[in-house]
Amino acid sequence: MNSVDVVVPCYRYGHLLPHCVNSILSQEDVEVRVLIIDDASGDGSADVARELAAADPRVEAREHTENKRHIATFNEGVLEWAEAPLTLLISADDELNAGALRRATELMDANPSVAFCYGHAPRWEVQNPRPQLRQGAWRPIVYDGHSWIKGRFDAASNPVFSPTVVVRTDLQKKVGGYNPKMLHTSDLEMWLKLALYGDVGFVSGADQGVFRVHESNMSSDYYDHDLGLKDLQMRSLTFEEILTNHGDLLPDVPELDRLFRRRLAKEALLRAGRAYDRGNGGTQAVDELVTFARDTCEDAQRLPEWGTLQLRKAVGPRVAPLLSPLVLTAVGRKLRQRGRDQRLIDEGV
Repeated sequence: MNSVDVVVPCYRYGHLLPHCVNSILSQEDVEVRVLIIDDASGDGSADVARELAAADPRVEAREHTENKRHIATFNEGVLEWAEAPLTLLISADDELNAGALRRATELMDANPSVAFCYGHAPRWEVQNPRPQLRQGAWRPIVYDGHSWIKGRFDAASNPVFSPTVVVRTDLQKKVGGYNPKMLHTSDLEMWLKLALYGDVGFVSGADQGVFRVHESNMSSDYYDHDLGLKDLQMRSLTFEEILTNHGDLLPDVPELDRLFRRRLAKEALLRAGRAYDRGNGGTQAVDELVTFARDTCEDAQRLPEWGTLQLRKAVGPRVAPLLSPLVLTAVGRKLRQRGRDQRLIDEGV
């Protein structure tokens, strides 16, 4: 029977901790050990962890005397404690679906080249009813590691649902822990590092867990007030770090660099454009998004999104919301074509 060590970092989620731990202990056809690490919550969460440990010998509880924050807590579990062949790191506010670990371990047993596998975890807006999780038939999908990495650079985003990721423990220790420089993208950097050394598995057809979305989610601060600029900056830093520190393991560094820069610049310009659509154009936050796009991608001003943004700016923040996005797209397309024609003339082509 396969063994999986499960690390559950907890900070003030004591009220949710039993749901998370029970979803782990109820997994069938696998042996599990659980380590709950309370990061000095100070609200009784550590007491809940100790109660869970006392009720089941498979559960161990630790309590930090001072808050070490999430990265140090993650690394304590996955690097210092985990020793089973496979490791899962799951936040105390998330849960596994029934059969999740059986599916993951079956996939990895059948495909020794797989460095880690993941699956879908529906987002649960806690003010809404709990989503119905898919069970039953599923199929394994295995992606070549380097091809998967290229897809991530092309999309410049993280498609991996962290509560579902099962990692080979020996490889986890080889690549090291989570990077404290990556405040909320340390998981993305970890998946990229792991994929440098193996293939990536995906459980298709059945949900592997559920991801709670609530006000105290760690990532929520990165999407308010600045129109998502911090999020874009952290993703850019993550991809830059991979190319700087691990470029010797990748065959196409210049292309990967071009892909992520172009994608992030496009996204920044789109966010700026949406601000104009909402009547919030001309603000410092919008200016900073545009600056980010230009600093990130040297061809930012040739992107389609640049032309449509300039149109929005020309008509002003009061008029832009009244214009249909379809109209803006059509007009922007004409402006881009006019610009291309002018460049051809200027270049003597």
